[in-house]
Amino acid sequence: MTGNDGHDDKMHEECGVFGIWNHADAAAVTALGLHALQHRGQEATGIVSFDGQRFHSHKALGLVGDNFSEAKVIASLPGMRALGHNRYATTGDTVLRNVQPLYADFEFGGLAVAHNGNLTNATALRRALVRRGCLFQSTTDSEVFIHLIAISLYSTVVDRLIDALKQVIGAYSLIAMSDGALMGVRDPLGVRPLILGRLPPTEGNGGWVLASETCALDIVGAEFVRDVEPGEIVVITDQGVQSIKPFGKSASRFCVFEYIYFARPDSVVEGMPVYAARKRIGAQLARESHVAADVIVPVPDSGVPAAMGYATESAIPFELGIIRNHYVGRTFIEPTDSIRHLGVKLKHSANKPMLEGKRVILVDDSIVRGTTSRKIVEMVRHAGAAEVHMRISSPPTTYSCFYGIDTPERGKLLAASHTVEEMAELIGADSLAFISLDGLYEALNKGPRNDARPQYCDACFTGDYPISLPDMIDNDTRQLSLLTESR
Repeated sequence: MTGNDGHDDKMHEECGVFGIWNHADAAAVTALGLHALQHRGQEATGIVSFDGQRFHSHKALGLVGDNFSEAKVIASLPGMRALGHNRYATTGDTVLRNVQPLYADFEFGGLAVAHNGNLTNATALRRALVRRGCLFQSTTDSEVFIHLIAISLYSTVVDRLIDALKQVIGAYSLIAMSDGALMGVRDPLGVRPLILGRLPPTEGNGGWVLASETCALDIVGAEFVRDVEPGEIVVITDQGVQSIKPFGKSASRFCVFEYIYFARPDSVVEGMPVYAARKRIGAQLARESHVAADVIVPVPDSGVPAAMGYATESAIPFELGIIRNHYVGRTFIEPTDSIRHLGVKLKHSANKPMLEGKRVILVDDSIVRGTTSRKIVEMVRHAGAAEVHMRISSPPTTYSCFYGIDTPERGKLLAASHTVEEMAELIGADSLAFISLDGLYEALNKGPRNDARPQYCDACFTGDYPISLPDMIDNDTRQLSLLTESR
């Protein structure tokens, strides 16, 4: 898996979504698309297909390859339309009833929903919906969409979806599939990603694809058309693609961590190749915080492009001084610290000839708790490094994310309660430095951060939350009133 390590110092991923319209092998293509998006969620996966009369579903815990590799599974998902989801839990337990896509029957027909992100008023909405008599089958916030659509008084599925979207608050990308349409939605600030692609015509007019990242288009041979715009609903039918913009226009606040860590390096995100962006971030990091050294070593895999940029800018050799075992499971899912610590040793091993007697600069993308960074530094020292300096290609993570990224509570974020010097001492490094916030924006070709109108969501670094957090306060009375007024 390229990109996200998922080790204990990481912000754990959001989910991956994929939908396809008008392809004879829709379920098989969806499985391929989900495989490309595996880095966005490893806990569970699911596909719902539609054969023109009936919806078919297969959902399971675990990886895409473990659940959709058998021909009989794909054969159980007939039809020329399909919707898929890879799950990393940010709300709700990891149990089968929470695995998406979620499906429900309505008077207008069936509807399947795959959701990436987090609704910040889900708790209040859920309480209000339960009081109205809605019965929830899962503990995930995504089911709120289903119930809001169900109780809507509008007649068409698109109008019901709009009605639901106007009641939720949060950061999300959403793909929904009804009997007659495939719909893609991004939240009004465009925090979470969603793209539109097209498959080349084979028979008829060819197919359409909605997905979290462009890497999912590449694997299925689809052509990138465009990003779904913030606040836009894209409706795909046999008549083509329709764009609906039910929200007032807002300035985009796309998640900056997509460039740093979440997106796969071969994806193009909001018009910017991720690989090139990460190399520029590494170069900027070198300009800001370079120290005399003999070798630049990435913490694999997500630290590799930034380390390459750092090495080029500093004219110091880049070496794979740490080797990653790609066949070890994602240990952060395990509940105990002892397993997490063991997982570092299983996942990473020192390439001693590249480290022994050398002044080493380790480049990684983030430090969250600090546990893994300490183990990595310790491992490099034991391999004989003369000095170990840690450089991080993001600013310090000082605030929790409430928009679909599973960060720890703020009290467990190392940078929230320690200075950089204290963090360096705790992880055992000779020095530690992070890229500056302005430097990050410069590397992404945005110039210094405009505090009045930031171009990205960077709340995990700044505490500047662009979307309100009603679930953080007692707000269910107001939400119940809003639900009542909307009928």
